[in-house]
Amino acid sequence: MARTLLITGASSGIGAATAKAAADAGWNVALCARSTDKIEKLASDIGDNALAITCDVTKREAIRDALELTVEKFGQLDGVFANAGTGVEKPGVENGDPEAWHDMIHVNILAVLYAAHEAIPHLKKTKGHFIATGSKAGRDNMKGSIYSATKWFVHGFTENLAEEMREWGGRATVIAPGMVNTEFFDEPKPDKLQPEDVASAVVFALSQPDTSAVREIYLMPND
Repeated sequence: MARTLLITGASSGIGAATAKAAADAGWNVALCARSTDKIEKLASDIGDNALAITCDVTKREAIRDALELTVEKFGQLDGVFANAGTGVEKPGVENGDPEAWHDMIHVNILAVLYAAHEAIPHLKKTKGHFIATGSKAGRDNMKGSIYSATKWFVHGFTENLAEEMREWGGRATVIAPGMVNTEFFDEPKPDKLQPEDVASAVVFALSQPDTSAVREIYLMPND
């Protein structure tokens, strides 16, 4: 039976590229995002081994339902890529927008926690893999950056989760890219990392033998 990967933030950028790369590697892929039209088109492009699920990742019940739909469709769950993330327009603390922080924390932190919490019962059955999108910003100190702080959480949480999952043969990995040419930025970044570069890192982590657990992959633009 083909292995199955659920991806959040799958409508564009890193998520969409990972869906294509994982499908090319023989995985079934469940595509989760709020942009129904985008994920349905992507699923259609990929073929029968793709499932589009409209999902607000900040709602725990929505994540639970998406996981159940995935298992119902493909029979099992072998991996989750908690990729959905967002930033804020005003990066500092003094002049920042607390309402924007609230929304960002729900996507960058709580959605990752919800995905892990709801996925663990499924992943235990397959000794599966949980992957989260961190960032170079989760490894560096950046002046006043709340976004960076959320990614520090993702890095710390994923390492802690890896230790918990290790008890039953599961694995957890944080993918930490530098600047990636995605819609996250207002202007194209053709000389920076491409979504396909990050997707390759995800597939690499997923492809490791049982004796190897890749805890972190740190990518930087080669310019």
